[in-house]
Amino acid sequence: MRKPRDFDSELKALADKAKQLKDRRIRQLGELVVATGADALDADVLAGALLDAAGMKDTARKEAWRKSGAGFFLGKARTPAPGPDRNPEGTLPFGGGGTSA
Repeated sequence: MRKPRDFDSELKALADKAKQLKDRRIRQLGELVVATGADALDADVLAGALLDAAGMKDTARKEAWRKSGAGFFLGKARTPAPGPDRNPEGTLPFGGGGTSA
């Protein structure tokens, strides 16, 4: 006789997987914002630009953006200059950045 399937545990596993995928997508979008230098923009400006891009009907402009984005992912795009609060090497600032004893 076959063992009955545990649908509840399968549904829970699928829900957990969907949550992991959603979390990963959100994290990747945040990393993209930082990598492009858009984190230097105010949240209102960034949201407005994204809303404008999402509602854009001009296919020529979208294609130009697509090419620019593809170049960025291929490493051909100009990297933004580091902002005043960024450390491009990924190391801590002078003094280690921590509290001293």
